[in-house]
Amino acid sequence: MFNPVALAIGPLQIHWYGIIIGGGALLGLILAISEGKRFGISSDFFFDLLLIGLPSALVGARIYYVAFEWEQYRHNPIEIFKIWHGGIAIYGALIGAIVAAVMYTRRKGYPFLRIADICAPGLIVGQMIGRWGNFMNQEAHGGPVSETFLRQTLHLPIFIVNQMKIQGVYYHPTFLYESLWSLLGLGVLLILRRRPFLRAGELFMSYFIWYSLGRFYVEGVRTDSLVFSGPDWLAAFLKTVWSPMSSFGWGAMEVGKNIRISQLLAVCIILAAIVIIVVRRRSANQAAYYKDPISKNERINALPQEAQG
Repeated sequence: MFNPVALAIGPLQIHWYGIIIGGGALLGLILAISEGKRFGISSDFFFDLLLIGLPSALVGARIYYVAFEWEQYRHNPIEIFKIWHGGIAIYGALIGAIVAAVMYTRRKGYPFLRIADICAPGLIVGQMIGRWGNFMNQEAHGGPVSETFLRQTLHLPIFIVNQMKIQGVYYHPTFLYESLWSLLGLGVLLILRRRPFLRAGELFMSYFIWYSLGRFYVEGVRTDSLVFSGPDWLAAFLKTVWSPMSSFGWGAMEVGKNIRISQLLAVCIILAAIVIIVVRRRSANQAAYYKDPISKNERINALPQEAQG
């Protein structure tokens, strides 16, 4: 097993999780800055966006988790602030980051969806790399599997197989499934953003569709899902949609309570993103394409009042 602590200086410990998350955020920032230059947007804009977005994402991730696991915290609210004990959710992080980004881009005078399009590949890169932080911590894994499944079916390298052995039991490397899915998604987004038919906002929607599709199926074997009791017909529908994964040797979907929140949210996000794309394409006012420059009228509001005068 790898030591999750990369460096210890007295009582100060620097964990691999933080280093990996920071590395993913940095690479995502580099991608956004590079693409932003094509539209005449300064690197400082994206630096500030990252500085605002990261803490907002962390707060959102924690609030989301605590809201759905309130029974764990209602009698000991101080635990809410002890984030190092675990308990964050990626969808909460996205909500927090999007709220902060909407406020920031509006203040700077940029259209949010244009900036979100530019940042979409950086977001999926951050998630692709960040999942390896879960690998180092031996967390966010799937249900039990055999060593043979990891070695001979998946043909995983020995260091991953060994890290997936936790207290004598081997588990699904769901971090790897999501990381590889995000890598494929990065390729899809990079190809899409150079297609002449792509309209403003559609790359960001494509990111949501791709990530949510992968997350839906991976979530079915996770053992730490946020769950609730819902109608049996909805549980049956989600299980039926997931069932093709059993042919890949993933076994039966972990049940727990009958509705996994991330699976339900993934379906809703996919449907909402598709609807948004269709509605915007049918709108007579939606003429901008991804490749179109950001007009001066959109950017002039970002200047100080004295500069505008």
